[in-house]
Amino acid sequence: MLHARPVRSWLLTAVLLATMGASAQPQPVSQARPAVDPSTRTLRVEGTGEVKAQPDEAFIDLAVETLEKTAKAAGEQNAKKMEKVIAALTSAGIPRKEIQTRNYSVYPDYGPPAPNETEPKLRGYRVSNVVSVHLTELSRVGSVLDQALAAGANRVDQVRFGLARQDAVQGEALRQAVARARKSAEVLAAALNVKLGVVVDVSTVTEPPQLYPARFAMAEMASDARVATPIQPEEQTVQAKVTLIYVIESAR
Repeated sequence: MLHARPVRSWLLTAVLLATMGASAQPQPVSQARPAVDPSTRTLRVEGTGEVKAQPDEAFIDLAVETLEKTAKAAGEQNAKKMEKVIAALTSAGIPRKEIQTRNYSVYPDYGPPAPNETEPKLRGYRVSNVVSVHLTELSRVGSVLDQALAAGANRVDQVRFGLARQDAVQGEALRQAVARARKSAEVLAAALNVKLGVVVDVSTVTEPPQLYPARFAMAEMASDARVATPIQPEEQTVQAKVTLIYVIESAR
């Protein structure tokens, strides 16, 4: 369910554009916007909207990292371990299409130089395979983490939350922004004793929600092996800004 948090201040800016003088420099008009007669008086207002919503999807980045004397051996061992991890995830009911490779790397691993030497000592080759698991049941995030770790994953890069229904949240933020801009225009028109005409230009800016890392702590195995890793999803915030330009009609 979407729920809007009231904005403490309107953050509205109004600029009354009078008829430009002959000595004034004309402002460039974007071709994407309708041309306005320079002799027309206009009122420009801005409004902002902000909506907070609970996340409805999660992305878990799991990794298997192996170190062997040769790159070939490290790759083979990594593949076997990752196969077990993926098998555990699919057995838990996660569709294979929701498990995607995010990163795969092979690089040499060096240790400190041997006594009386200056060059680092090659210890072997490290292979890292990172997969991203997409979940829409947020209550399962903790148990999926535990199952993957038990199957052989030895690194959890991050757990991120997002909004699959992003369009609906952005639409609500835009509606709030338009309402605040319109209210500001009405207040200004009344204070200036002018009448608002039609809207001749509209521009919008929306900032989509970011994928916020989750806060989680590993469950203590000694206390109860059946306790899943606790996960605390955070609210997602979407902001929007709208600029409206009204024609100012004749004075009242």
